[in-house]
Amino acid sequence: MSLATSLERRFMQLHEALYIRTDGRVGHRMIGVPTLLLRTKGRRSGLPRAAALVYARDADCFVLVASNHGYDRPPAWFVNLEADAHVQVQVGRVRTDGIAAVVAENDPDYGRLWQLVNKTNHDRYDAYQSKTSRPIPLVVVRPA
Repeated sequence: MSLATSLERRFMQLHEALYIRTDGRVGHRMIGVPTLLLRTKGRRSGLPRAAALVYARDADCFVLVASNHGYDRPPAWFVNLEADAHVQVQVGRVRTDGIAAVVAENDPDYGRLWQLVNKTNHDRYDAYQSKTSRPIPLVVVRPA
């Protein structure tokens, strides 16, 4: 891992911790893009987990990208929601229960949703996809 990547990951961890500790008073736009807290249940432990993620809106849904910065394995939050699709999304201080669904790469909406969230994150997801051979999944969270 390069120094730049290491510093970026550390900053993201600090951002997430601040978002959680302030219960959303700080963190929604701290990194210059809209960020939410996705709350899942640990697939093995059953304990609550939270992850700060960039998102895009598509009507009343939230679109998330399981990029894991382009690493070859998916992020833990993605594996957790595959085990239990009932999640909670927190935007700022507002929490909403939702149901998560993975958008398959061959789904007709995949390309449109990818462009939507990639643009929101300043084309970083294209860069992450170029680092890995795994197709990066998209997740749509609909209000429960």
